Amino acid sequence: MSDTIPAIDIAPLFGPTSPARDEADRQIFTAASGIGFMTARGFPGAELLTRERRGELLKIFDLPDAEKRKLLRWNFDPSKSNYYRGWFPLQPTAVSYKEGIDMGPDIAHADAGFAPDDPLLERTPLPAEPDAPGWKAAAAHYYRSMEKVGAALMGSIARSLGLEDGIFDGHFRGGISTLRLIRYPLRSEDGAVDLSKPEYWVMHKGERRLVIGREHADSGFVTLLAQDGVEGLQARRHAGEWIDVPAADGSLAVNFGQLLETLDGRRGAGDAPPGDRAEDGALLHSLLL
Repeated sequence: MSDTIPAIDIAPLFGPTSPARDEADRQIFTAASGIGFMTARGFPGAELLTRERRGELLKIFDLPDAEKRKLLRWNFDPSKSNYYRGWFPLQPTAVSYKEGIDMGPDIAHADAGFAPDDPLLERTPLPAEPDAPGWKAAAAHYYRSMEKVGAALMGSIARSLGLEDGIFDGHFRGGISTLRLIRYPLRSEDGAVDLSKPEYWVMHKGERRLVIGREHADSGFVTLLAQDGVEGLQARRHAGEWIDVPAADGSLAVNFGQLLETLDGRRGAGDAPPGDRAEDGALLHSLLL
């Protein structure tokens, strides 16, 4: 078995039937049914992953803390009614040291469904336009762009399973996906936690590095993680070895999740970033049935 994460040009998925598309389908299915991870290039929307365009989205982290608190979800502010969508703040003692926001389809679709008792269809608390000029438009554009990439990947998987290309489309119509923006700040010894404890660090490439995200498997169908050239993300093979995910700037790390495993009876990869990451943030788009 290969000890590298497959890097796949998915451009043929956005064209007509061709030998190139058949080959892309084969490579994608091999990745999905093997380690459950790949990186993708050649997709429409790749121009959104430049440092400048990422900055349009990540400027939400520049909001004052008072404004961020207005966006909190229920488990961090019991007075809020939003259970899943909204802001999650830094938690000083948590191993997963991150802050960010989970957004639903209403960020991008004016006709998005609404059901207050369904976490995937609740309204997303968003900053006012004067507080983050142009941010919502940028987030909506990114959301819709990644939806197209996700749909193309789902169509590819469907073909490889002997199903109709669009068999999954109806389940996602109108948008139920989550767009997550995340910032992993560098962590320092400040007395909040004892970073010498084994749960907070690993040895990687001969260096001791802080853990910023626990080992986990994504629950959805496919997760698209925008790469920014900063290493740290890993995927685990079924035999147990951890493999570095190539941090190619402008590419997507693609994680096939537990929903696809349930559909096809195969196990997806676990993933966890093992080391310090000095980037401003990450863009994660998770497609959930």
